[in-house]
Amino acid sequence: MLEQMFDVRGQSVIVTGGASGIGRAYAEIMAAQGARVCIFDLDQAGTEKTVSEIKATGGDVWGLTVDVADRPGLAAAFDEVAEKHGRIDTVYANAGIDPGPGFMTPTGERNPDGAIENIPDEQWDRGIEINLTSVYSTVKNAVRHMKPNGGGQIIVTSSIASEINESIVGTSYMPAKAAVNHFVRHMAMELGAYGIRVNAILPGPFITNIAGGRLRNKEDRAAFEAQSLIGRIGDVEDIKGLALLLASPAGSYMTGSLVVIDGGSLIRMT
Repeated sequence: MLEQMFDVRGQSVIVTGGASGIGRAYAEIMAAQGARVCIFDLDQAGTEKTVSEIKATGGDVWGLTVDVADRPGLAAAFDEVAEKHGRIDTVYANAGIDPGPGFMTPTGERNPDGAIENIPDEQWDRGIEINLTSVYSTVKNAVRHMKPNGGGQIIVTSSIASEINESIVGTSYMPAKAAVNHFVRHMAMELGAYGIRVNAILPGPFITNIAGGRLRNKEDRAAFEAQSLIGRIGDVEDIKGLALLLASPAGSYMTGSLVVIDGGSLIRMT
C-alpha cells in the first residue's frame, strides 16, 4: 500500500537547475525511487558531476546544458527528453538565482550596493527573467507535452520570501516569487481539467549554492538560524520527502497548493 502511494517508477522527470542544491535533491530522490530523470542546468561541469554521482547509486539520470532564459533552447530540450523517454510526466521548475545583495547586511548594517537607486537595471531584469519568466516558459513547455498524454505533475520552487519582505535579499527576488505563487494557482485553475496538477514548494533558508553558498558561512547563517523555530536552517535532504509526495499518487488530490517547508521561520517572521 505505502509503496503504491509513493510509486514514481518509470516516470519521465525534468528538473531545471538540477545540478546542485534543492534541484539536485529533487533529482536524487526521484532517481532513487525509479524515475527516469533529466537535469537541465547552465552549469555543464556541475551537471556532469551530479549525473555521474547519481548514476553511481544506480539512478537512471542524464543531463542537458540548458539556459532556462533561452526560450528556443528550453523548448528544444523538452522535445529531446520527450523523444528519448516517450513522454514527460513530472517537471520541477526549480531554476532560480539570487539577484544581488539586499539593502541590509546579515549583521544589520545598510548595504549601499543593494539600495534601490544603485541596483543595475540588468540585475533587476535578470532576477525577474530567471525567477519568474523562466517558470512561465518551463510550465508552457511541460503542458505542451503533458496535455496529449492525459496529465502530469508540475512542481515549482517558490520561497517563503514570496510571503514576506527580506531586507538582506536582492530586491527583485520577493516580487518575482510572489508572482510565481499567483501563477501556480492560476495554472492549477486552468490545467486541472487536463489532469495536470500544479503545486509550489516554498522553502525557507536552505544550505545551497545560491548567493555563492553564503549560508555555509557561520556569520551569515546565524541570522537565518535565529528565525527558525527548531534552531537550524534546512539541509537539502529535508526537502526530498515533500518533492516525492507532490510527484506521486500520494499527492493526487493536491493542486494549487503553496507548501511551506521552513522550520517555522515564516511563523516567527510574521
